[in-house]
Amino acid sequence: MARYTGPKTKIARKFGEAIFGEDKVLSKKNYPPGQHGNNRRRKVSEYGVQLKEKQKAKYTYGVLERQFRNLFDRAARSKGITGEVLLQLLESRLDNVVYRLGLAPSRPAARQLVLHKHIVVNGKVVNIPSYQVMAGDVVGVREKSKSLEVIADCLAGFNHSKYPWIEWDASSKSGRFLHLPALADIPENIDVQKIVELYSK
Repeated sequence: MARYTGPKTKIARKFGEAIFGEDKVLSKKNYPPGQHGNNRRRKVSEYGVQLKEKQKAKYTYGVLERQFRNLFDRAARSKGITGEVLLQLLESRLDNVVYRLGLAPSRPAARQLVLHKHIVVNGKVVNIPSYQVMAGDVVGVREKSKSLEVIADCLAGFNHSKYPWIEWDASSKSGRFLHLPALADIPENIDVQKIVELYSK
């Protein structure tokens, strides 16, 4: 499956946020990239604001346009509030759940763990990053992968209590996905209403 592999700092500077995790360059150059990035004062249109929010969500969760559109269409067909359901679908992707469990330092790293068959769901190996985790599912580390240094380093000192929709079991290195997170609990600075407005045009 294709994914974005370009310069991440450039994208983070474009949005003015460390959307890929800690970014040391962003603290020094908190303005858009390019020759005139520090002097740009153009007024952004409403469409531009909406597009920016969509792109931010896509880069944050590591999905491309077709995947994102499919998720939006699915959210629009649901009975809930479209924007909230969209974020819940993104949050329940397996690569994102692995990241939230503290098994990887970033979503791309979590995606790699999934692709390399280090992750199990309800005891079975799943190597599809976009797999939708359901309420009650248990996501953990494959038995022979529990000694991986990268996983141990990530778990060291990780605070699992900051995500109330996940219950962590340190002894088995696994977490139960209790329920879909409430919009207020999702720690991402994304204005989902702007995305809904964009796709509603």
